[in-house]
Amino acid sequence: MKKKISTLALTALLSSQLSGCMGQMGLSAMVTKANLTAVDNRYARAGLFALMSPVYGVASTADLFIINSIEFWTGTNPVTGKSPAVVDMPVEAIFKVNPHLDKELTKAPLPEIKLTQATIEAQDSNTVLMTLSFADGTQQIMSGNKQGKHVDFYLDAVFIARVSLDELADYQAG
Repeated sequence: MKKKISTLALTALLSSQLSGCMGQMGLSAMVTKANLTAVDNRYARAGLFALMSPVYGVASTADLFIINSIEFWTGTNPVTGKSPAVVDMPVEAIFKVNPHLDKELTKAPLPEIKLTQATIEAQDSNTVLMTLSFADGTQQIMSGNKQGKHVDFYLDAVFIARVSLDELADYQAG
């Protein structure tokens, strides 16, 4: 009997490792989302997490050994309906770093930067300016320029991001 159990455990371990179980963990993400949307209080969420710990264990085990294996071999996660984002992506796309960053910002720990004041003013109906003042006396200006159904963000006149109005509304509702 011991030999059968050992063989079964070894087979499950090897099949999960050989199947490339580096997937989306979609079932675990659903459990986490259920926890986070059930209550809007960090203490209640922590309590719910403790109560749901067996569910997290079952979900993550099912993800690791079954669902992620299906995702690897079929090309689609059966829970999320999406293709394997991580394992099929070149590493440069996952860890894309701005090559123009100051070298001091690429080492850990980052230098301490103390924000002392932030002021916001509307320049016109489509542009908002935020002036950031730091303890060392320097200032930066962040602007948001609404253009159609998106907002372009700039830091000291350098483009940093484009966000749709729907994404901003979702973030605000959050």
